[in-house]
Amino acid sequence: MRAHPGQLPVFIKHQRIRETPVPGGSICTAQRLTLDDGSSIFCKSLDDPPAGFFATEAAGLRWLQEAGTVQVPSVIAELPAMLALEWIEHGEATPDGASSLGRQLAAMHRAGAPSFGAAWPGFIGTAPLPNDPSDGPWGPWFAERRLLPFLRTSIDNGALTGSDVADVERVIAGISSYGGDEPPSRIHGDLWPGNVLWDRSGAGWLVDPAAHGGHRETDLALLGLWGGAPHHDRIMAAYREAWPLADGWQDRVALHRLYLLLVHTALFGAAYRESVRSTLRAL
Repeated sequence: MRAHPGQLPVFIKHQRIRETPVPGGSICTAQRLTLDDGSSIFCKSLDDPPAGFFATEAAGLRWLQEAGTVQVPSVIAELPAMLALEWIEHGEATPDGASSLGRQLAAMHRAGAPSFGAAWPGFIGTAPLPNDPSDGPWGPWFAERRLLPFLRTSIDNGALTGSDVADVERVIAGISSYGGDEPPSRIHGDLWPGNVLWDRSGAGWLVDPAAHGGHRETDLALLGLWGGAPHHDRIMAAYREAWPLADGWQDRVALHRLYLLLVHTALFGAAYRESVRSTLRAL
């Protein structure tokens, strides 16, 4: 299969490969494929995906893996409508695994990036994620490439009121006042807790990236959303011991989270309006 990845759909259709649905995929159809020798791979597919959709995910996984820091599943087959990855046996997070993940994230971020953005087009979900490379500084890049596109869509779909829009625009206009400018880090880009997979040993793996050169605080801020990753305090303590955060990072958590919450109002509408408002109040 590794030698002939383009034949994966044929293998699935005609060979003795057991297909088991994997729960949790909201966009793609996810399956566990069990091969004749008893080994498994993870396969995700989507009918008529945007051009480059799975190629972008594969590029991001490889780029994160190149850092040699955090565990990331290997790409086995990359096709226009399908992606096959190394299978990870699911388990539960442990305190030691969380601390290890914190140190690994710090090392991955330290690996850096040549610029903000990436050499490949971005997606978050199926929505385009502008990755046009920029030398920075970070604040204006973040406003233009991460906040404005999803604010515009949230206006178009009626997810935000005029008052909400004015509040976001004030944040964008004053983006430089929040400080925290740093050189680009190598980041996952969509690191909410559901995109950390814990294996049987309790170690964390990063999945479903929107990888690019960005601000390391973005990954850390998203990791605390919606209840936070298991043992979140251990992750953060180990991270900060390995690579201390700049002064004022706590005050910028809401700014980094605003990006993903605007993605949600853009994709899912007014159901996430109050989340955006509470984040704006925190700013």
